[in-house]
Amino acid sequence: MKSYTGELYWAGDPQLLAERRSTRKLMRRYNHEIDYEDEPTKLSVLKEMGITFDAQHPPFFEPPLFLDYGYNITVGKEFYCNFNTTFLDICPITIGDRVMLAPGVQLYAAFHPQHAATRNGGLKPELGAPITIEDDVWVGGSAVILPGVTIGARSIIAAGAVVTKNVEPDTVVGGNPARVIKRLDPNQAAA
Repeated sequence: MKSYTGELYWAGDPQLLAERRSTRKLMRRYNHEIDYEDEPTKLSVLKEMGITFDAQHPPFFEPPLFLDYGYNITVGKEFYCNFNTTFLDICPITIGDRVMLAPGVQLYAAFHPQHAATRNGGLKPELGAPITIEDDVWVGGSAVILPGVTIGARSIIAAGAVVTKNVEPDTVVGGNPARVIKRLDPNQAAA
């Protein structure tokens, strides 16, 4: 149960392999074996995966859910995650209150070294950097959030965006790579 922020690590390390295997078994249970209406059991399995959340304001993860470890994921109050979301959580993925993830969102805290000699075919060391999503963010369908990114509060990530850099609060970004589309007024009355 370790975060590899900024460190080279071996994804094939026996301990990491064992942890991913354990998580895969729990994902299979969560995604395919638990009755959809059985919230207590679903929350229990999320805890077994190591996901941290507030039991008084529990999250909702629409199955299927895909993650590497689970124990590096923290979600805030009233978090909603639609189906087919992927968390590569070798490093912390920290999500604030009232965040919504649309279908197919991908959160990648893992990546490969840039130098080919270090990467050496992908069977060598990997790297990781944390992802932070602050309160009241909406991430559109099939958006990709890359390692080391912080998304500021109340922002919107457009569907299909690839977020490679930090996003300021109250900002709408979209595209590949994501760029600012507009700024939001946090004091504007709800429409």
